[in-house]
Amino acid sequence: MYLKKFGVMAVLGIAAAFGLTACQKETADQPISVSIWHVYGGQADSPLNDMIDIFNQTVGKEQGIRVETTLVSNTNNIHKDVLAATNQDPGAAELPDMFISYPKTVLAMPDPDILVDYNEYFSEQEKSAFIQEFMEEGVIDGKQLILPLAKSAEVMFINKTAFDRFTAATGVELSDLQTWEGLYQAAETYEKWSGGKSFFAHDYHFNYFQVGTESLGEDFFQGDQLSFGPMTEKVWEPYAKAAISGGVWLQEGYATEPLRTGDAIVSVASSASVLYYSDTVTYPDNTSEQVEIIAMPCPVFTDGESLVMQRGAGVCLVRSTPEKEKAAITFLKWITEAERNTEFVTKAGYMPVTKEGVTTYLEPAIGGLTDPMYQSLYRAFLDTYDSYRFYTAPQLDTYLDLEMRFEETIRLQLRGAREKYASADPDTLESLVHDSYLEFKDSFQK
Repeated sequence: MYLKKFGVMAVLGIAAAFGLTACQKETADQPISVSIWHVYGGQADSPLNDMIDIFNQTVGKEQGIRVETTLVSNTNNIHKDVLAATNQDPGAAELPDMFISYPKTVLAMPDPDILVDYNEYFSEQEKSAFIQEFMEEGVIDGKQLILPLAKSAEVMFINKTAFDRFTAATGVELSDLQTWEGLYQAAETYEKWSGGKSFFAHDYHFNYFQVGTESLGEDFFQGDQLSFGPMTEKVWEPYAKAAISGGVWLQEGYATEPLRTGDAIVSVASSASVLYYSDTVTYPDNTSEQVEIIAMPCPVFTDGESLVMQRGAGVCLVRSTPEKEKAAITFLKWITEAERNTEFVTKAGYMPVTKEGVTTYLEPAIGGLTDPMYQSLYRAFLDTYDSYRFYTAPQLDTYLDLEMRFEETIRLQLRGAREKYASADPDTLESLVHDSYLEFKDSFQK
């Protein structure tokens, strides 16, 4: 279906070469229209749609360009729709001119050559304005096929209201959570103090293990599989000990849920998930409490590198006519300009994609935010930018399958070990930690 679209566009390109260039006024009267599928908000309430409206009324109007949002969804749905279109599935929609994508989508496409290589349109100086790791994630087979638009990083969210009560009773401080060792020790203390409640929830256990292992100087991946080396076991030990004794949330779902219900008071998640954290906790007995949610940089291992998972998709541009491509590039350069990009991302819960956006415009933008939770989040990101290196996951065909199997298997394994511990002698904890690792490794590698 997209091939048919390209054929029509080729005809339009010939017409443009002989007609539109001769009369610029005609372009203004009949603007070049470029479409986009994105994930930022809803169709009726979207920070990106608001920015698109501003573009259309200013630069777009002046240059004869109109950007149209034809779908607002989530990355999983856009992933499926893009593959359906490129595989020409019956009933699939035609590809838009631009769509939001992770590398996994591009890698799964039958012909990535239908995408524009941004190296054709961005100079080295223009590319150098972006945060390097954010750009590197979008390089596939030597081509810049994904342009960062809004990024996120993993941060730690804390119910400070509940944590303050914990501090008053036990002496555990927020500073203890700066390392994974300190956080898991706090989780064990909290479980005993609270009468069996979990302290900590991680959105993606897979991310914790790969970033932790890599931060300790060992490759987490071996080819297209996992290595399970000595550092992976080192990452396992404090985590499994806290989890088996009850201090780590092991149920399905996102980390926002146990913080909303009071079943945990600390989480690590994508900074963009700030949209889903609530300052109201509703407990199982139906009582509610107003709480203060703050953010801190992600914990690190005491003897490891300060490494943090970067998150967030970028935008792909589908090859069409030179006129359409240039129109889309005009918009993309406009929306990624440092000050404007910072304005957009801080409305959407994401991070600026340029160095200048972070170092020059983010601090003033924080001052303009009215929600203390958002102010805390962006200050945590500034600290992260200053002190951490962003980690980029490898581009593996097996990555998604590894992630899904890992998440499911590790929860099952540790829930089983927790049940054994509940009816065993407390002295068995260390052996359960060791044995559960071997069982997890064996079951995952089958």
